[in-house]
Amino acid sequence: MIKPHGAETLTPLYISDDAQRAELTKEAEELPSVLLSSGAAASAVMLASGYFTPLTGYMNIAEATNVASDMKLPNGLFWPVPILNIVSDDQLTDAVKNADRIALRDPNVDGNPPLAVMTVSAIETFTSEQKHLIIEKTFGTTDPEHPGVPAFADVGDNVLSGSIEVLNYSYFPEDFPDTFRTAVEIRENIAARGWETVVAFQTRNPMHRAHEELCKIAQREVNADGVLIHMLLGKLKPGDIPAAVRDAAIRAMVQHYFPENTVSITGYGFDMLYAGPREALLHAVFRQNSGASHFIVGRDHAGAGDFYGPFDAQKIFDEILADALEIEIFRGNWTMWCNKCNKIIMMGDCPHGQDDYFSISGTKMREMLGAGEPLPPEISRPEVAEILMEYYQNEVN
Repeated sequence: MIKPHGAETLTPLYISDDAQRAELTKEAEELPSVLLSSGAAASAVMLASGYFTPLTGYMNIAEATNVASDMKLPNGLFWPVPILNIVSDDQLTDAVKNADRIALRDPNVDGNPPLAVMTVSAIETFTSEQKHLIIEKTFGTTDPEHPGVPAFADVGDNVLSGSIEVLNYSYFPEDFPDTFRTAVEIRENIAARGWETVVAFQTRNPMHRAHEELCKIAQREVNADGVLIHMLLGKLKPGDIPAAVRDAAIRAMVQHYFPENTVSITGYGFDMLYAGPREALLHAVFRQNSGASHFIVGRDHAGAGDFYGPFDAQKIFDEILADALEIEIFRGNWTMWCNKCNKIIMMGDCPHGQDDYFSISGTKMREMLGAGEPLPPEISRPEVAEILMEYYQNEVN
């Protein structure tokens, strides 16, 4: 199996020993604490799960600006996105300022229980120039209309860095018991299935027929033993379909349209950044950590609105050093129904032209689903459309 990124084995930061975890939980209740942002809490879950191997905690400002500017950690290892714990002024109490260790509380669970304990290396404050640089490099824009920009910019200016020990996986195991899996668990499952070549597919949306066929095309072309459908389970921008609905739709599609034991349906606990090319690189890092040998990067990967070109997330892989990652990238083209081929095709593999292709916009699909109109079978499997229709009609009504 492919090695983790920058390490021989995964380095999950979850404290798995029951006695040690109980002791740490008791300590956490007595420590000064800060309430994490949702993004920082999600990063703690990713660190706990081994997805962010080989990181040991949150970055300081120098590390973050280096990652933003050059996509490198201090030791020279490739890393594409800063992983930060930023807090507002009201969180930075005197007790926190004077503490060597602090508790990090979960904003997404009732009662805000401790999620992790942090050994504080530094407490720093962003200059406006540092913050601007990190936002611009990470998102490719500072436009507040980009959903990721205010999520970063409005949290605060105080950066708490240091290693962490994680007590739990937040709300993800309880809300998604059949889907949430750590990188450790995914690697174990891949080994148990006897898979050697695995192609990973990222999604924050339900999978329509074009997504289904893209997975099948990639699996055929790289001769993969299986497909890892790996869905984001964390926070999304308004208008995106909730994870539970998406999960049900994906499971219906796989059950009816993929051969048995060729797909592993899993999810990870992270909030969507909508950072386009940089987020595609981060997705590749933690798919390598999950044991996938190949990763599909399709059209408008991790994008939002018109902030990125349709294939910018593929082009960025040409800009990094060849040995930056071991995972191989499968580049998806426009994928759609061809009336003459009478099937879903990937543009470039079909001799026909635009007049032969059938597609409808996402806006039109949402309108049809809200009105109770069935989606065309060329676009969506009926089992998937039924689940989505129920959701949209409930939302509308």
